[in-house]
Amino acid sequence: MPVIAVVNRKGGSGKSTLAAHLAAWCAHQGHAVMLGDVDRQQSTRSWLRKRHETLPAIAPWTVDQNILRVPAGITHVILDTPGGLHGFDLARMVMFADVILMPVCGSAFDRESAADCHAELLALPRVATGRCKVACIGMRIDTRTRTPQVLKEWAGGLGMPFLGVLRESQAYVQCLERGMTIFDLPADRVPTDLRQWEPILGWLRPQLSLSPAATASAPQPASAAPASALPARAPASPANPPSRLLSTPSAGLRPQTIEPGRPAMTLPPATAPAASRLLASRPVPAVTRINSSPRVLDRVAGNGALRSTAAASRATEAAAAQEAPPIPSFLKLVKC
Repeated sequence: MPVIAVVNRKGGSGKSTLAAHLAAWCAHQGHAVMLGDVDRQQSTRSWLRKRHETLPAIAPWTVDQNILRVPAGITHVILDTPGGLHGFDLARMVMFADVILMPVCGSAFDRESAADCHAELLALPRVATGRCKVACIGMRIDTRTRTPQVLKEWAGGLGMPFLGVLRESQAYVQCLERGMTIFDLPADRVPTDLRQWEPILGWLRPQLSLSPAATASAPQPASAAPASALPARAPASPANPPSRLLSTPSAGLRPQTIEPGRPAMTLPPATAPAASRLLASRPVPAVTRINSSPRVLDRVAGNGALRSTAAASRATEAAAAQEAPPIPSFLKLVKC
């Protein structure tokens, strides 16, 4: 399953426009394509809602228990990424991408930002070894000027393939407003734009037959369910039952922990009937979630009081401090 990521640190470079058109072109070729929007603005996801059902289908993410997944049966994945992608976020994206396309506008500021991003990409092993290919495309370029030649020379100096330029045209604006692309229009209405796409698509065709790195390194048995194109992050599963403090006190109870294996509290025979009636008359405390986890603390046997110790509190804080650094909001829900 080839994965194409559209990456550029600079906002307004045309990433969403390029990603939407690539997905539409794949759909017209008969591929089962997914357009994954990991941008905070969710531009392409909004565009998908406008797309008419009579047009070739493009699938969005599948949401499964607040986890974004690639739908079953998808053969090609296009990812629209946010601006400012660098460091760990950029390295994570490269881990599951087969091709990175970098849209670049004609100004010196755009070229400088793209050059810095390209230099960081070259430092990553998958790009350095050629397993993830990087190429650039000129976006919103006036072909009557020297800008196409300037971009071509600039890309050649970086050793980055330059696939061509796309002009600034109202055809792109009007199509995107209706959930369409120029590939959804009759060819005689946008002949100039389709000619500009020819070298880009000619370079992409052999790349779209690539196998994903995940399936190459860890082949799945034939009877297994279709694997996702994105690598799964190993879940952190505790070895022992949870003994965390309650995140928020409820019903006037102090934050307390469950101590598994500790014998239940016993009362003297003389006071047992009165204590039983007293405990039975108390309202059952509400079930409390731990850090929004589906695991819940149920009532303790016999409605006995929950106990809390300073040692358990310190142990919980130490465990939280050793957790991995948080994933950014636009990527932490992505799991395959």
